[in-house]
Amino acid sequence: MNTARLLWAYLRARPLTTLLTVLLVALGMATVVIVTLVTNQAEARLSRDAAGVDLVVGAKGSPLQLVLAGVYHLDVPPGNVPLAALAELRANRLVARAIPLSLGDSFRGFRIVGTEREYLELHGASLARGRAFEAPMQAVIGARVAADAGLDVGARFVGSHGLAPGGPEHGDDPYEVVGVLAPTGGVVDRLILTPLESVWLSHEGEPADEEERRILEADREITLALVRYASPIAAATLPRAINASERLQAASPAFESARLFRLVGVGVEGLRAFGVLLLALAALSVFVALFQALSDRRRELALMRLLGASPARLFALLLGEGLLLTAIGVVVGLAIGHGALEAAGRWLEARGEWTLTGADFDTIEWAYAAGALALGGIAALVPAWLAARTPLAAALSDG
Repeated sequence: MNTARLLWAYLRARPLTTLLTVLLVALGMATVVIVTLVTNQAEARLSRDAAGVDLVVGAKGSPLQLVLAGVYHLDVPPGNVPLAALAELRANRLVARAIPLSLGDSFRGFRIVGTEREYLELHGASLARGRAFEAPMQAVIGARVAADAGLDVGARFVGSHGLAPGGPEHGDDPYEVVGVLAPTGGVVDRLILTPLESVWLSHEGEPADEEERRILEADREITLALVRYASPIAAATLPRAINASERLQAASPAFESARLFRLVGVGVEGLRAFGVLLLALAALSVFVALFQALSDRRRELALMRLLGASPARLFALLLGEGLLLTAIGVVVGLAIGHGALEAAGRWLEARGEWTLTGADFDTIEWAYAAGALALGGIAALVPAWLAARTPLAAALSDG
């Protein structure tokens, strides 16, 4: 019998012990793989959605809340600011670009964003069908909105007040879909984009006369503005100048995203440490399994020595058994990690949430696999060394 078949026979002879060891290795590998891939994809998604935005300018409040609401559309904005603030930003020589956003309405949970066509360019969005909005109450919808809400070019819908489903509807001001965006994999996929005037009109109603129209226009507001610096020096001076004002605050997406990851980093590292702990327990399981097997196989190993097996082969046999156990667990763990993440990603995609994929592969996974194999090999060293030193006479006289 060759070594490979002998190793496989040994593993099949102890199915429960083999299953437990493989399961521990697999769970440890799956944990570190999932944590690594989710962290990588979340960071990539945040970076992609914030590309081209150096500063978010909005109402006073939490800067993290302002970034989450204005860049990632994951929170409620702290408030509105006067429309005149946009003109002041654009007049500032330190500002290369300022894109306004007006938030507050939604349709079936998808946010209606009043903005300008430059917002499409910011996210690198292209039209799959139709055209860009040109007039109030026209809307361009993201790919996820079109798929989940069943809307297409020419469809009409009514927005509801608030960013959650169930708010009062603006029934007198329906939107018309004039364009559908191609999928981008970013935040724009789940947004409904319309001119700023649409948001104002749906909340102001029809003015009674020209004087009331002028009053309404003078009181118009936006929620925030996405700013791009005109020069590197702006990063040092512009946020400080804006934060010195009474109503405005400036928040950096890069800084707030890094702060957010620091806040959740303890939990992420805790999960990663848990995975490593499982791998260490798996190594201990390998040691216990092989040590117990060594005790049960003393006569068998002695007979192999009599039949010509060298101490080196007995050493390799026990070491190979430990490495094989660990290798099977590593392969199963990689499959579980990537498969579970792919399943979770499809579930989240069906709910219109962030997309995740198990198809990605990080090179650090090779390091985790090598580390697991090293732990399994180290755990097998002592039993393998004892197997190589099996005394023939004592072993054959047992029993």
